[in-house]
Amino acid sequence: MLSLSETSCDLFNRPFFQFAQMKKLCPEEIPMIKARYKAEWDNWKKIIQAVSHQLGTPFAPPHIESWTNGWQVRAHFFAFFKYEFHQNSAAIFSVLLNRRRLLVSLDWHCYRADRSPIHVWQYNQWLENFDFSRFAQFDLWRGDESEYADFRQVAQFSQDDLTLRHDKDFWCIGKKIEKNQLSEVNPVDFITQTILALTPLYEHLHQDGFPLPNG
Repeated sequence: MLSLSETSCDLFNRPFFQFAQMKKLCPEEIPMIKARYKAEWDNWKKIIQAVSHQLGTPFAPPHIESWTNGWQVRAHFFAFFKYEFHQNSAAIFSVLLNRRRLLVSLDWHCYRADRSPIHVWQYNQWLENFDFSRFAQFDLWRGDESEYADFRQVAQFSQDDLTLRHDKDFWCIGKKIEKNQLSEVNPVDFITQTILALTPLYEHLHQDGFPLPNG
């Protein structure tokens, strides 16, 4: 069975990530660092591909970010899912593994916003008439909060708490598994079930007939 553990997260507990720094300070460790990253990422890729197999239609094949961009190793592993017919949309199901946790969420991919057929104000429509009881066990956090922050559960929020501060503000909703609990969880099932639970919100924000934003 595919699995993650505390050791998977500890991969990212590094003082620096750039190869230039490694060549200067610990050149003898570079082959070992690369090998460990590659091994952990291969496992990560298999997990995401297994999730993709479970999700099936109408999901497109996942985007899986590489473990390196050529000049540094990553501070986290990242992948995302979209529906086949929403592939240009900046609304995504984000899957993240960092030094603290595994995190699955409905997210706004800011780096793709300029190509997206929907805008952030349309993404935020999932906040309207939000079902607090249905998602009580999920976490909520603002898009500009750190991925390492202490998130609060939906049950701790009211509708007024979700007020947007400016026209680029947005909220994320999802679930997390802290690293010391990862070995107790089937990551494929956890990621798949969390994404499927969030699909009604994803479908709502992509619905046709959006009103024009105020102003």
